[in-house]
Amino acid sequence: MSSPAQSSAVAGRSATEYRIEDLAHASGATVRTIRAYQDRGLLPTPERRGRANVYRDTHLARLRQIADLLDRGYTLASIKELLEAWDTGRGLGGVLGLVAEVHGPWTDEQAGRITRAELNTRFGGSPDDDAVAEAVELGVLEPIPGRDDEFLIPSPQELSVAVELHAAGVPLSAISGHLRELRGQVEQIASRFLEFTTEHVFARYLGHRPPTDADAAAAAAMVRRLRPLAQQTVDAELARAMRTFATRHLQHHLGSDTPLTSESSIPMTRQVDLPSETIRSVERLVGPENASAFVAAAAERELQSRTLDALVSSNNEIQQITQTG
Repeated sequence: MSSPAQSSAVAGRSATEYRIEDLAHASGATVRTIRAYQDRGLLPTPERRGRANVYRDTHLARLRQIADLLDRGYTLASIKELLEAWDTGRGLGGVLGLVAEVHGPWTDEQAGRITRAELNTRFGGSPDDDAVAEAVELGVLEPIPGRDDEFLIPSPQELSVAVELHAAGVPLSAISGHLRELRGQVEQIASRFLEFTTEHVFARYLGHRPPTDADAAAAAAMVRRLRPLAQQTVDAELARAMRTFATRHLQHHLGSDTPLTSESSIPMTRQVDLPSETIRSVERLVGPENASAFVAAAAERELQSRTLDALVSSNNEIQQITQTG
């Protein structure tokens, strides 16, 4: 019978070993990327054997972990903090559970597939390459690698809405334009809801970077609990607003003097195009998720400033008239 030391030595020799080129092939990362990760301290130091570095399954697992976190939108700096917490024994189970919970589906809707021929049929039978390209750009359709005639449909419900609107006579260009405008407004709602819940709920769990395993697990449980609330709130408010405005529109078109909007109604909004460089500058300053709110706040502040200037100017003119009189 072999001793524990002998068994350990045998296990060590039988463990999979990789040269850097083999590790790159197995992980899908490039040799250059692996070396960059080593330089940044994201990968454990490999064993030096002669003039070559020897990598093991732990390096492969770490590369896959990094790739997964990058796909979920984490920066390399954030990933390094998480991995350092793991390496010092703090544990990543709760953090990765939180990541999975947030990155998981926020709807019960199942994705579907559709061929190009089926797509043409559903939209009247005539091919429209520009409309398909627009749908791909908006994410309504996603190309399937190796299948030029087939698409993934992330939200079949959203595509069905477009089909019904087109059948009712709405041009495809108008549908895509409306979706772009609607998406911007919904993203503002989502951003505001997250700011609200972070301030009042999640701040207590996410005060440390990275959070402790217990706090991350508690935050993940809270995400599961609060996940339906945003959808329920939007559904209820949308139903209320649709009833109010549909009634008002009907009365207006039936000859009533009822205005389509009022001071007490929900404010009407429209999309305003800004130079791309301006948008990029704002995103660099406050982050993409806060760009819309920042522009709105800046515009509001400018309006208030001009109002104050106008009031001061008006008061000065009155004083001048009074003094002259």
